[in-house]
Amino acid sequence: MFANQINLDVLNYAGPARSADEEVLEADGVLEDNGFVVPPVMQPVNFLKDTFKDDPEHHLRFAHGTTTLAFIYQHGVVVAVDSRSTMGPYIASQSVKKVIEINPYLLGTMAGGAADCSFWERELGRRCRLFELRNRERISVAAASKMLAGIIYSYKGRGLSMGTMITGWDKTGPNLFYVDDDGTRLRGQRFAVGSGSTFAYGVLDQGYRYDLSVEEACELGRRAIYHATHRDAYSGGIINVYHVFPEGWKKISADDNNDLHYQRYSEEAQQSEAMQQ
Repeated sequence: MFANQINLDVLNYAGPARSADEEVLEADGVLEDNGFVVPPVMQPVNFLKDTFKDDPEHHLRFAHGTTTLAFIYQHGVVVAVDSRSTMGPYIASQSVKKVIEINPYLLGTMAGGAADCSFWERELGRRCRLFELRNRERISVAAASKMLAGIIYSYKGRGLSMGTMITGWDKTGPNLFYVDDDGTRLRGQRFAVGSGSTFAYGVLDQGYRYDLSVEEACELGRRAIYHATHRDAYSGGIINVYHVFPEGWKKISADDNNDLHYQRYSEEAQQSEAMQQ
């Protein structure tokens, strides 16, 4: 039987000794014990590879896809995402909330593993609230993104799958950061993340201007995600658009990409063709 082919002797391994860096991080509250049960091996990220290496037919392969984007312009930050959750060719859900509302002034996006992104960005929200209580002021976007990058870096090599953006408005104005599962942290003016990001970048780069109006910026984000859902099979569902103002974030719209394709943008295309004729 297949079950008898799996070597489970690794489960008796006591685990590696804690490094000095891990002890320092835990003492500072950055690396807290959240009760996670991980494979007791030296490299948990390789656990599945090693376990199923002699039985490739039953090997577990994680497939995921999404499209998220955000960009800064003169009035703030626009965040646009799709809502499709996939497991390879199987569409698991069309209503995933890929914008994490960290606090009234901070937003996070999720791409990669839904569980990893959702859990750690909600944990980031908890730590941001503790920062406010201790320091009696809101945490900056840079500090929040640095905090998330520090948490993720402490779990580097343990199999996290994350490609997130942290954005918001603080005392320095609008800010946007990209953070991934390697602990990489980048400040930028516009980012697109996910399997459909190349399609979104094409529309975003072509239509972006810093002096866009609020309506033009929201439409640009919406249209970029729409084109990504049209070309990328792993993106789709509802296109959610958020805007970050100095007073905080606001959800602008939630449009079904099929309605946009067969109604709104189809009518615009027909009108454009009629005018050209």
